[in-house]
Amino acid sequence: MAKFNINTDISSEDLNKSPLRQLWRHFKENHVALVGLWLFIALTILATLAPVIAPYGVNQQHSDALLLPPSWNDAGDVRFILGTDDLGRDILSRLINGTTYTFGLAILTALITTLLGVVLGVFAGMSKGVRSSVLNHLLDVTLSIPSLLLAIIIIALLGPGLLNTVWAIILALLPQYIHSVRNLVVQELSKDYIVAQWLDGANSWHILSRGIFPNIYEHIVVIFTMSLSTAILDISALGFLKLGAQPPTAEWGAILSENLAFIYLAPWTVALPGILLFFAVLATNLVGDGLRSALKKRKAI
Repeated sequence: MAKFNINTDISSEDLNKSPLRQLWRHFKENHVALVGLWLFIALTILATLAPVIAPYGVNQQHSDALLLPPSWNDAGDVRFILGTDDLGRDILSRLINGTTYTFGLAILTALITTLLGVVLGVFAGMSKGVRSSVLNHLLDVTLSIPSLLLAIIIIALLGPGLLNTVWAIILALLPQYIHSVRNLVVQELSKDYIVAQWLDGANSWHILSRGIFPNIYEHIVVIFTMSLSTAILDISALGFLKLGAQPPTAEWGAILSENLAFIYLAPWTVALPGILLFFAVLATNLVGDGLRSALKKRKAI
């Protein structure tokens, strides 16, 4: 019997790998995304081990070292690598501890938002009739308001503070999350394999757990990175506006706000937390873009 060799673009390695392994394989091909991942991991370690890593206490003052520039400056001191602020507090220690308040709380906020957003988004996507129409109109109204403005409105009702900031950002990010998950669920419900499961007598839980969720969880991971980036910026913005973390809490936005008066006299006190905030958002966006690119490549196989 004659044998025919058919060449395809699908390798046996890709067929044998799980979806997550395929996603990682395509993700690591993007070297820029890998750099973002390493930055993300480094920030996560800092947020977790901040009290151990920081050389000084977060509010420890050194009266003999007020507004010292970074150590590489001729007027700097090797004891304080990134210099000190107007109260003699070590900026490096405050920035490391600020990683917990800004980056760590942003991760917690994004995780809670993901949990609530997935539950409510699935409920909205699988709802029909009047209930679905009411939910859609509520989402349209809330999505017309920028997340930061919505968070400020909620803070005005709850009062300033770090805990209220977390709840305000969760409530501000939820509408977009619910909207995204709802659209994913609606798209899957219209596909033939879901219709076949309905006709086969499968219940809603079986369709959700065996049919819909395995096909949307990768998209949810991408949405998580997007909401994390927004949470970092919103926490910092509210801290800068003195609506979030209150002094002497070492949150990056609050540090920027405290030292804004010294921007000409001691610019490093403002530039350094700004740079760290930039890299945190950059790392999160790079990971998110890498995941989106890897997802497209995996779907193309």
